[in-house]
Amino acid sequence: MKLADLNKVALAMVTPGKGILAADESSGTIKKRFDAIKVESTEENRRDYREMLFRSQEAMSKYISGVILYDETIWQNAKDGTPLIKLIEQAGSIPGIKVDEGTQALPNCPGELVTVGLDKLAERLKKYYERGARFAKWRAVIDIGTGGIPSMTAIRVNAHALARYAALCQAAQIVPIVEPEVLMDGDHDIERCYDVTSRVLNQTFRELRVQRVELEGMVLKPNMAIAGKKSAKQASVEEVAEKTIRMLKACVPAAVPGIAFLSGGQSDEEATAHLNAMNRIGNLPWKLTFSFGRALQAAPQKAWSGRPENVAAGQRAFTHRARMNALASKGEWATDMEKKAA
Repeated sequence: MKLADLNKVALAMVTPGKGILAADESSGTIKKRFDAIKVESTEENRRDYREMLFRSQEAMSKYISGVILYDETIWQNAKDGTPLIKLIEQAGSIPGIKVDEGTQALPNCPGELVTVGLDKLAERLKKYYERGARFAKWRAVIDIGTGGIPSMTAIRVNAHALARYAALCQAAQIVPIVEPEVLMDGDHDIERCYDVTSRVLNQTFRELRVQRVELEGMVLKPNMAIAGKKSAKQASVEEVAEKTIRMLKACVPAAVPGIAFLSGGQSDEEATAHLNAMNRIGNLPWKLTFSFGRALQAAPQKAWSGRPENVAAGQRAFTHRARMNALASKGEWATDMEKKAA
């Protein structure tokens, strides 16, 4: 393992003014997104949609540092035969790959899940590296519920898997994105999210140290400290920013090069506003940026709607969202900028 090379890639992934496009939706997830815009989820349509994004020259070259791909996508070619991964590289962005294989029920922990996919991961990583992937992603899912959920069992098992994945990535000269996501589906308030996420982050870094993962060669992808969707009490933008920064300072070592937040079901503008407010606080040991999926893609998906004549409109919508989040990654976004959407 060459730590200097891993660190160089990790720093490039969190370049100020750029962020990561999470285009790694599973077949089931992208089908739901396509159903919403009345587009059949065929391999050809999925390819055409992602090709539209990757050929958005302004967005990809100016605002996107890396792209997380799904296994299908990393092997696909564009309509003209160019590998999609080459389109990403030609734009100056770094190709990445989602390597977890989803979740399964966690034994003896009703209502809780564990992420799987460690079997034969070392072999898969070699193939992905040869294809051009220089970073990977593994998502652990932690729910907040009643009856002791999340259990310490769920937190520890998922943190252990994240750490094993990260160690395997670094051995393959691939930067791991470590994503312990505390879901925001419940009715919990921001304080409950803060407490649970702190426990999850602390356990994750304990396991990373046990597995001898080099912190300088990874990127963290956490949730923000935010109230659940069903909570009667939603926090202000300023409170989300303040609590999230306080939580990260208490849990995340300064050796980590950067933090790329997931949007976690927030609206486009909400996710941007929270990221912007955190960067305005400033004086932080790590770079803060975005690794958004739906919050970057909802607008371009709707504008495109599966029609070739709408490709330019879809690219304009994608470029706008990418630019808004790029500004937020520097603390330079303002609400009135959203009115100037393409």
